[in-house]
Amino acid sequence: LISPDFLASDYCYGIEMQRALERHQAGQARVIPILLRPVDWKGAPFARLQALPTNAKAITSWSNQDEAFADVAAGIRRAIEDPARLTARSSHATFPPVWNVPYAHNPFFTGREELLSRLEKQLQTGQPSTLSQPQAISGLGGIGKTQIAVEYAYRHRQDYQAVLWARAENREMLTSSLVEMATLLNLPQKDAQDQSLTIQAVKSWLQTHGEWLLILDNADEPAFLGEFLPWAPAGHILLTTRTQALGELARRIEVGTFTPEQGTLFLLRRASLLAADAPLEQATAGDRQVARQISQELGWLPLALDQAGAYVEETGCRLQDYQRIYQQHRRELLKQRGGLVRSHPEPVATTWSLSFVRVQQKMPAAAELLRLCAFLAPEDIAEEMITQGAPHLGPLLEPIARDAYEFNQAIEVLRAYSLVQRDPSTGALSIHRLVQAVLRDALPAEEAQLWAERTVCVVNAAFPKVEFVQWPLCERYLPHALVCAEEVER
Repeated sequence: LISPDFLASDYCYGIEMQRALERHQAGQARVIPILLRPVDWKGAPFARLQALPTNAKAITSWSNQDEAFADVAAGIRRAIEDPARLTARSSHATFPPVWNVPYAHNPFFTGREELLSRLEKQLQTGQPSTLSQPQAISGLGGIGKTQIAVEYAYRHRQDYQAVLWARAENREMLTSSLVEMATLLNLPQKDAQDQSLTIQAVKSWLQTHGEWLLILDNADEPAFLGEFLPWAPAGHILLTTRTQALGELARRIEVGTFTPEQGTLFLLRRASLLAADAPLEQATAGDRQVARQISQELGWLPLALDQAGAYVEETGCRLQDYQRIYQQHRRELLKQRGGLVRSHPEPVATTWSLSFVRVQQKMPAAAELLRLCAFLAPEDIAEEMITQGAPHLGPLLEPIARDAYEFNQAIEVLRAYSLVQRDPSTGALSIHRLVQAVLRDALPAEEAQLWAERTVCVVNAAFPKVEFVQWPLCERYLPHALVCAEEVER
């Protein structure tokens, strides 16, 4: 029961409150702040929880206090009768006997319900056709793949006897994870000097035991995974990966950015401007408007929004202040991560830096194609525009742009990290606007000048004569021409 007297008491910050909130997080209890009298409670330990009455207006501020108490009673009844929430946050006793998920349940997890339903349908028992085929959550770094896997594990932990988590960035990390897994499963070969015997024992266990979920996180180089996985798994395998080409290894589920509503809601929750389980309507109209604008500037990317929300929460600034600071200091903010984050400690810029390095190592011309895309409009980058402008692309990229086979090779390298999307029906590429921003910010001034000039020349060479019969093509190229016009002004 929240009032100025309660906030001034030791109880508000004492061990009882701390324990109550821990039980709330574990799903063993529900903590419901009820606002009796007006007071600034946003800095209290329970500030992220959904308060009653439903409009977060103190009871004594209502013109009819009977209506306020009726609203509170209805809210308490909803909390008691909410089976979905009680299932999703069930007690600690429902954890499976074997569990090594390295992340806590994310209280800010937002949206993705359709994707989680697809995963449940394709993974859950009773569908023999899906048991032997792994499922893969695929998308750009920072899109929220790992958080989706974590959410699925927590929601369905009661369906498994073992939930196993392995890092799969490379062969060495996956080997290490499987060796640790042998110890977790108490296999006789857990201490074998020959690690291949230990890995084989884990594969055998996965093939002969059921009711398990194996999550391979960051499986961005999937070519070597086959030698580590059982040929006929008796449980469920879930991958997170940046690559868009998985062949027969797994059934791919593409993850996109948030919708505008999801992005706005997530940012407000993450910034502690809205309770973690409160609907968007409870935020003020002003906060909703600015949060939506910021979300749009950040391209609805979950990691970037989490980064922005953490900054607002930790500095206590207003959303309007963050928006202005971001516009002036984008490069610095995209490299900055809040100090209280454990689930994804790397900022946006660092998340993609390794992908950029790998692209450069695999095919330097593909890296140059990515830089070209960074100076164009992010959507509908017509491939024929690049082909027509090939003479202006420099000695490395020009021959690639002229040769369809080599061009496809470059696209394949970029799609391996979801850095570009390709629409074969329209012959167009697209790139996330923050990938563009990070790429451009990383270039030295002279190199940025060079690519700006090359891009202007490419668009100028491809742009058709402005006459009626060419208007559809002019319309398609116009966004790129407008971006080039801004470059000329700079």
